This record gives sequence, structure tokens and C-alpha cells, in this order.
Amino acid sequence: MLRPNRRHFSLTMLAALTACGTQPPAPVFKRYSGPPVTQVVVQKERRRMYLLNGQTVLKAYDFGLGNQPIGHKQFEGDGKTPEGLYYIDRFNPRSRYHLSVGISYPNERDRAFAEQFGLDPGGDIMIHGRGPEGNRLVRQKRDWTAGCITVSDEEVEDIFAMLRLGVPVMIYA
Repeated sequence: MLRPNRRHFSLTMLAALTACGTQPPAPVFKRYSGPPVTQVVVQKERRRMYLLNGQTVLKAYDFGLGNQPIGHKQFEGDGKTPEGLYYIDRFNPRSRYHLSVGISYPNERDRAFAEQFGLDPGGDIMIHGRGPEGNRLVRQKRDWTAGCITVSDEEVEDIFAMLRLGVPVMIYA
């Protein structure tokens, strides 16, 4: 027969306290039940992004870019936002910039170009909110990211709800 000792008692109490501990609440995400977004069009020069269903604009947003907004991203650390056809490839609900949606940069062409110079093409390009850090930076400079597309925290909540994996993203100069 097993007799409880101090060790068993301590482990039981630890388990009970852990079970009683409060967990952070699960994040609450907006829901979207409208027509599906079939394409995202980003016009860098105009600083305008459109979420489309076919030819119909569902939503439009103003945004900020990388800290070197002119030209196509070529290398890690160049501060540029890519141009061309990419796809939504991931969602990050725990982004330091509130929420973020991944863009499939670099593609094979981007990798091959950077490889010619023995450099890294970079990556981790997102459409994201500002979060506390971005809300401070945007007051000083509209284009403050390392190459991402940034909107307000409220706007990225809508975007996060509306987009799905595989949606094409066309980024124009």
C-alpha cells in the first residue's frame, strides 16, 4: 500500500495550484462572412492597398512601407518592400505588431537574383499592424518597417479576418 509522504503531498499541491492558475484569455478575432477576397493589390507609390473579390473592391487601405520605399526588395536589410506577384502564406496572431499576415517573398526569382551576389534575399515580409512600437515610429516617419506593409491595428484585424492562405498579392511600384 502506498503511503503519502511529503514529496507526494508537495507534487499534489503543485499540480492543484497549477490547475487553479489563471490562463491568459484566448485572443478574440474578428470574423468575416462576406465575399471571399480573391486578390490583394498593393500600389506602393499611391500607398493604397485593395482587397478584391474579382473586380469588386471590398476594402481599401492606406499604408506605410519599408524605410526605403522606392524599388524592389533585393537583399536582406535593404529596407525595401518587394514588387511582383506573391501569395498569402501564413498568419501570425502573436505578432509584435499586433497581428500579421505573411507574404511569400522571396520567390525563386528573388533567391536567384540575390544568389548572384552571394547575398541573402531576406524574408519575413508581412502585412501587419503597428503595435506599440509602430505607433511611436509612425509619428516620426510613415515608412518605418524593414520592408513590410503596415496599417493600423484596427485595419489589420479586418485584413487578418478577410484573407486566406494562397490569396495572390500583386505589389506594384
